[in-house]
Amino acid sequence: MPDARFYEALPAASAGDLAALSGAKVADVSAAQRRLSGVAPLRGATAHDVTFCSDRRFLNDLGDTLAGAVFVTDSMLHSVPGACVALVTMFPQAGFAMAAGRLLRPRVSSHGASLVDPSALIEAEVMVAPGVTIGAGARIGRGTVIGAGAHIGPGVTIGRDCHIGAGAVIGFALVGDRVRVYGGAVIGEPGFGAAVGPTGVVDVPQLGRVILQDGVTIGANTCVDRGAFDDTIIGENTKIDNLVQIAHNVVIGRNCLVAAQTGISGSTIVGDGCQMGGQVGIADHLTIGAGARLAAAAGVMKNVPAGETWGGTPARPLARWMREAATVGRLAHRPSKGVEKI
Repeated sequence: MPDARFYEALPAASAGDLAALSGAKVADVSAAQRRLSGVAPLRGATAHDVTFCSDRRFLNDLGDTLAGAVFVTDSMLHSVPGACVALVTMFPQAGFAMAAGRLLRPRVSSHGASLVDPSALIEAEVMVAPGVTIGAGARIGRGTVIGAGAHIGPGVTIGRDCHIGAGAVIGFALVGDRVRVYGGAVIGEPGFGAAVGPTGVVDVPQLGRVILQDGVTIGANTCVDRGAFDDTIIGENTKIDNLVQIAHNVVIGRNCLVAAQTGISGSTIVGDGCQMGGQVGIADHLTIGAGARLAAAAGVMKNVPAGETWGGTPARPLARWMREAATVGRLAHRPSKGVEKI
């Protein structure tokens, strides 16, 4: 279930209502009045939740789900458990996105005349510069400094002895102690989620959080997106440079170094102690093993084993990449023999 500190539950809806909203069909019309109040992934859903399955790779999870209702295609109908209401559609993820928007909404700040919501809990020795906004239910730990114009969203927790730079935006996040978020960084905005629906592309609600563990540094103008359901997590003492993009559901381990202009795509897992040079690009759903190193401008398109150093595009082990580059260089400089005369 999405964290209630960041998401507000709206009134429950029937399975029939959600089907009508999204253009789906209730497979068993006698179950159309089933009441649903939340959204969840297949494996975490309860009888009050609606979920979806759009990929046959997850048919086992579909068969085991405890959800009250599920958006599926007609070809998956046979895998839906008997206690679960099937909402049949050609666009399960888009249907789920519309249902999520009906049942939940992100909390937003409403300060009135004050920039600090009266329900926010701010410990002693916190320094708040002019123009800072702090949302309802936020918690700020002792000794933290918040720079001018920063925005701390509703429900956000920031630990002790942190530094939040001018103009930084933090929402949907739990921040540990001794964390530094430099100016202009944006933590917790929606990840890039979209699905094709019957009337075109729809945004998929992003219902997770960002967790910044103790000692993390986030550089200026870096973006860390919140998770879709699972959390985006940056491990203890990891240091991230300026202008880096961390997508939804990424998990980065402890003591990693990520240089400027790197982009890490969604659901990638980075092990402890990894190092990335500038402008590294990593595709989605990959695993970068502990202690791996990626050379500047590497384009990573498959898993990198622990402890190895890779470079190039597509990225491959460093020694191989350097041999290939040297060979191409020699071929490029080989003298031309010209055209033989007949």
